[in-house]
Amino acid sequence: MPALQHLPADAPAEEITATLQRDGGLILDAMLSQAETDALAAELRPYVEATQPGRDAFSGIKTTRTGALVARSPLCRKLVLDPRVRAICDAVLLPNCQRYQLHLTQLIRIMPGQPAQAIHRDRWAWGKHMQAIEPQLNTIWALTDFTAANGATQVVPGSVGWPDERVAEPGEIARAEMKKGSVLLYTGSVFHGGGPNDSDGERWGLNITYALGWLRQEENQYLSCPPEIARTLEPELQALIGYAMAYYALGYYTPPLPPGEGPEIVPPEHALTGGGAADSTMGSAALLEAIRAELRGAKEPAE
Repeated sequence: MPALQHLPADAPAEEITATLQRDGGLILDAMLSQAETDALAAELRPYVEATQPGRDAFSGIKTTRTGALVARSPLCRKLVLDPRVRAICDAVLLPNCQRYQLHLTQLIRIMPGQPAQAIHRDRWAWGKHMQAIEPQLNTIWALTDFTAANGATQVVPGSVGWPDERVAEPGEIARAEMKKGSVLLYTGSVFHGGGPNDSDGERWGLNITYALGWLRQEENQYLSCPPEIARTLEPELQALIGYAMAYYALGYYTPPLPPGEGPEIVPPEHALTGGGAADSTMGSAALLEAIRAELRGAKEPAE
């Protein structure tokens, strides 16, 4: 049976990225202390215990999935911005976008008696239309130990380049066994699935996922973290959850105000600050200059 590679929390980003390209997934050990994981679990527990299990085999009839964690959990916000993970996001995602975004926050609790989830690719959230680029990077932070008995995630190392139709054989599937405080890092292209929980304890995993900024988010952050909450966050987190232009003309809106009482075109940040002028807010200055440079370099159209 194959095994996922374990690397220390301070492993160089280049080594982590190379392993992801080869295997599609790996484990970073000891990313959080026991005190930090216990504090996260305590902060999330009221929401988790109030969450109903899934209604089908894929979501898990004995699995709960608790979201809106940026709005609900100050400690989770720190994980979303973790510089070690963000460095890997930069390497994996920025080659295909101007800005990446938060795609999903979810505490996945696999309870005793939950069967194994079907092996799948997370990139299928957008269908099977994109084949040439990697659209996302996923993390699962272990808030309990992950064992083969309690539902450690199933991952198929080396399956990133497989055809969508290929089915993994049992001998090709690894289990993401790791200690509490470690992180499973995996791409949207690797085949994987939640493991069966044959134990008498629960498995808690905090799923934080990032995606290319020009794609639809799985968890609608504008509804999960609306402006009245988002404006209390630090600017970097505001931008990451989507309150920023993804590119020169991706993400602007028009405030639905009476005639003459507001600007016509503003970036998402306007919902948080109410500032900005219509003439200069189609994107940040850096994005605006980038698109101008591209336009200057383009060939003139034929007459």
